[in-house]
Amino acid sequence: MEPRERAAFVSFYAKVLTAAWSDDEYAARLESDPRAALAEMGFELPAGATVRITREAGGEPDLEAQVHAWAEGIKTGRYELWVLDSPLLETRELSEADLDSVAGGDAYSCSCSPCCTST
Repeated sequence: MEPRERAAFVSFYAKVLTAAWSDDEYAARLESDPRAALAEMGFELPAGATVRITREAGGEPDLEAQVHAWAEGIKTGRYELWVLDSPLLETRELSEADLDSVAGGDAYSCSCSPCCTST
């Protein structure tokens, strides 16, 4: 796969995963009619091509293996798309220390534009 094709696929794949994780109806359509669900995200499979959605539970995603599998599908017309389980996000509130580390604490200095005054 050429670098530009790879980048386009990775972008498409991220879009599909995000939709599947955030929209149960889309996830169900992806399972029941993957061709139509992928078309919703702007990807039309070639005529006669098939796509198999493989659900993956847990573990680390292997993007390079998915890119390779998709490239094989381009050659054979038999695509496989791995849909990982939604990642678990921590939902606790941030502490003052967390906020300080994100904001840079008291050591903030900006010199990115003429309107800023550096200290």
